[in-house]
Amino acid sequence: MSETYDLIVIGGGTGGYPAAIRAGQLGMKAVCINAWLNRDGKPAYGGTCLNAGCIPSKALLESSEMFHRAGHELAIHGVKVSAPKLDLAAMQARKDKISAGLTGGIGALFKANGVTGLEGTARLLGEGKVEYTSHGGEKKVLSAKHIIVATGSEPVNLKIAPFDHTRICDSWDALDFTEVPQRLGIIGAGVIGVELGSVWARLGAKVTILEAMPGFLPMVDQTIAKDAQRQYAKQGLDIRLGAKVLGAKAGSKDVKVEYESDGKKQSETFDKLIVAVGRRPYTGGLNAQGVGLELDPRGFVKVDRQYRTNLPGVYATGDVIGGLMLAHKAIEEGVALVEQLHGEKTEVNYNVIPSVIYTAPEVAWVGLSEEQARAAGHEVKTGVSPFAANGRAKALEAATGTVKVISDAKSDRILGVHMVGPYVSEILQSVVVALEFGATTADLQLTMHGHPTLAEALHEAYLAVDGRAIHAINKKKAA
Repeated sequence: MSETYDLIVIGGGTGGYPAAIRAGQLGMKAVCINAWLNRDGKPAYGGTCLNAGCIPSKALLESSEMFHRAGHELAIHGVKVSAPKLDLAAMQARKDKISAGLTGGIGALFKANGVTGLEGTARLLGEGKVEYTSHGGEKKVLSAKHIIVATGSEPVNLKIAPFDHTRICDSWDALDFTEVPQRLGIIGAGVIGVELGSVWARLGAKVTILEAMPGFLPMVDQTIAKDAQRQYAKQGLDIRLGAKVLGAKAGSKDVKVEYESDGKKQSETFDKLIVAVGRRPYTGGLNAQGVGLELDPRGFVKVDRQYRTNLPGVYATGDVIGGLMLAHKAIEEGVALVEQLHGEKTEVNYNVIPSVIYTAPEVAWVGLSEEQARAAGHEVKTGVSPFAANGRAKALEAATGTVKVISDAKSDRILGVHMVGPYVSEILQSVVVALEFGATTADLQLTMHGHPTLAEALHEAYLAVDGRAIHAINKKKAA
């Protein structure tokens, strides 16, 4: 006889556990099945984000930035210290402690909201049933009116550079290095590639990033992307665009990579190679084919606007359905779906999803770039403000980067804001709210920003759209 629930959530990552918690808050009897095992063989909630992605990478980014500042910036502030010494083991231990604290808290949230958490794997059986197998091998059948598939994603494993997890590494491996590689190669100059490159470059590695695309960060406004590329180059990141990797061969001590650039074959040898070319949906062991769950040609679970699959009562959210593979998107999808199942009219606004690269300086954006806006047929007007003119940025010794605002010339609506600079991940959130409420450029020009703050650079960019910037020379005259 099967155990019966109102909702079964398959996946304990950011696409799954928040959905289960929201279901519990709404009075639903919910169970969340979590398959994740950490490197030590112990189960943990939070999926890739909390255990092998967002959180541990940000911990290392912060620690490596502290190390860099101690060696290169404190003297500018009049703080004299001896040359800093790296204790990588302590840095890694701090990272692990942060992740463990967050993942451990999910169990308490489950208990507080009446959610049942099960450690193990799940297999769809059809007709509202799921076979649960514990990590110890015990099996039982669960049934529910609603089933959510939130199994997430995994790193793409290239045939030309297959992971051996020693020399050729995925993004999780790259967070657990026990020593700093002297020569580090990275395939892919996307978010993951540049973040990991920044960590290890700050700690002393010579970093080379090979990117097959001819342009840098094509999803970011190109004014901002080019500025970011200049900043990374100053920090020692050797980013080679138009470099198509042909193959990688790992030896006992190094990795030889062959690639093509400008029609010529070239090679480089690294101590470690990180493959960061994207992620793919994870549906292993789900029995998708067995129950007829429809997947698209790339393996993503196909859903409609209400996250319904082709199977009655089966839904899917998060990375496994595609789109932007971001933790906050997955969280909002899961919560919105559960609220819909409860009869509420909730939806996710996919036009207003914030994105961030947590390097120093950070890159952050929401909405359309100028290139995207023009391609969509908008007549645009733009405003740019440099952090070089921002008092708070100067006080922080971080007066680099730019804010760019893209607005519709006819309606005056803000279409997007893209920026590179200090802590722009935090500044961006006010823009998200503004876009959600359909703010115009004039609305935000009239919104007072505190002084001195980094956010003043954003206000100056709003003003610059109409040639009204106070602390910059305007390229256009105000009307």
